[in-house]
Amino acid sequence: MMNKIKTLVAAFLLISFASFAQTSNQPLKIGYTNVEYILLQMPESKQIESELKTHSTQLENQLKTKYADYESKLQAYEKGAATMDKVVRDDKEKELMNLNSSIQEFQRSAQASLQQKEKSLVDPVIAKIDKAIKDVAKENGYTYVISNQALLAGPEDGDISPIVLKKLGVDPAKAQQTPEPSATKPAATTTTAPAKSNAKKKNK
Repeated sequence: MMNKIKTLVAAFLLISFASFAQTSNQPLKIGYTNVEYILLQMPESKQIESELKTHSTQLENQLKTKYADYESKLQAYEKGAATMDKVVRDDKEKELMNLNSSIQEFQRSAQASLQQKEKSLVDPVIAKIDKAIKDVAKENGYTYVISNQALLAGPEDGDISPIVLKKLGVDPAKAQQTPEPSATKPAATTTTAPAKSNAKKKNK
């Protein structure tokens, strides 16, 4: 799930950290943090993951029902096609093609539904983190705050993540280790299984 959230976080990083610059007569002070790391520490993170898993399972079950119906009708067609009247056979083949198209359309709409659900759950939390970072920057005199994923080197006291966590009501002492850019949680299990692209058809 969290790998998917990285896209939303990245978009947030592009627009969020330039609006609280201090006046020009103050010394330059740069801090850094990791929005994804902060998100992982928040209690909302587990709730998001749980709700996404529930939604994904519901969609998966619907797909399995559709696919089972398709397989059942396909097997019945294959067993009886040789003895079917041409009109009946044509009708069965058309039904199978429509069912197959319906499965593929459901796969597309299910993926879109899951992405929309994820966005609706994550956006409010990202906005909350955004405000906390800006408040911390203003209260502590930081001119800029950048993502530590773009940081090649920097002093430990430049990391404002513990202060932001406190601002959000999270105890930094109980926080997990900062994740490496390539070592975040894996994405949620794919919602849908591939459907057969074409209904099998007997030669007429």
